[in-house]
Amino acid sequence: MGKRAVVSGGGTGIGAAVARVLAGDGYQVTIVGRRADVLARTAEEIGATPQVADLTEVSDVERVASTVDGELDVLVNNAGGFELDHEDGLTGTADWWRRVYDSNVITAVLLTEALKDRLAHPAGRVILLSSVAAQRGRTGPYSAAKAALHAWADDLARELGPAGATVDVSAPGYVAETEFFGDRMTADGHAARVADTLVGRAGRPADIAAAVRYLAGPDAGYVTGQILSVNGGMVFGR
Repeated sequence: MGKRAVVSGGGTGIGAAVARVLAGDGYQVTIVGRRADVLARTAEEIGATPQVADLTEVSDVERVASTVDGELDVLVNNAGGFELDHEDGLTGTADWWRRVYDSNVITAVLLTEALKDRLAHPAGRVILLSSVAAQRGRTGPYSAAKAALHAWADDLARELGPAGATVDVSAPGYVAETEFFGDRMTADGHAARVADTLVGRAGRPADIAAAVRYLAGPDAGYVTGQILSVNGGMVFGR
C-alpha cells in the first residue's frame, strides 16, 4: 500500500509545500481544499489526489474520510485563515469570531476525528498548523483560534499516545509567498514583520514544510504534545 498522507488546505502556500515534500518522500498524498482549480494544479504537479471539500461541513468530511481505507500515516491540518471583514456590533462580532474559529479549529477537529482510528498506530502522525499569533496575540479571533489548537493537541496527544501515534503543532511566524494576507500586505508591513525577526528575512513555505517533514517522519517518534515554533526568532519557545 505504501505510506499515505492527507494534507488539508493543500492547494497553495504552506499546504502545497508540505504536500510537495511528503510526495517527494514517497507518500501517497491526498490534498483537500475548497477550490477545485488550485487543487487540480497542485495535484497534477506533485502527483497527489485532490479532494474538494468544505471541512466545516460534516458531510464533506465524511466523504473525504471514506476515501481513506486502512491505516493513514500522516494527517496535516493546515486549512484555515484570517478574515478581517465583519459587521459592527455584537451580531457582527459573533459572526466574525465563529467564522474564524470554524475555519481554523472546527476544520481540524472534524477531519482528525473522522480519521483518528486510522492514525492510531506507531507510525501515525497528526500535525496541526498554528501561528505565532497564538503565542503573542495581536489578531483577535485568529490568535484565539490558533491557541485553541495548542490546548487540543495536548488532549489528542494523550489520547493517541498509547497506540504509539504522535500529535504535534507547528507554529509559523511571518511567511511570505502565500495567500494569507491577500492584497493587504504593504511594503512597510512586510519590512516591519521582517524587522521583528532575528534572522532578517521572511519565512518561506519551504521552511514550514521542512519542520512538518521532521514531525511526520520516523525520527520524530519520541516527540509528541510539542509546539515547534518556526518564526525566525519573533517569539522564543520555552
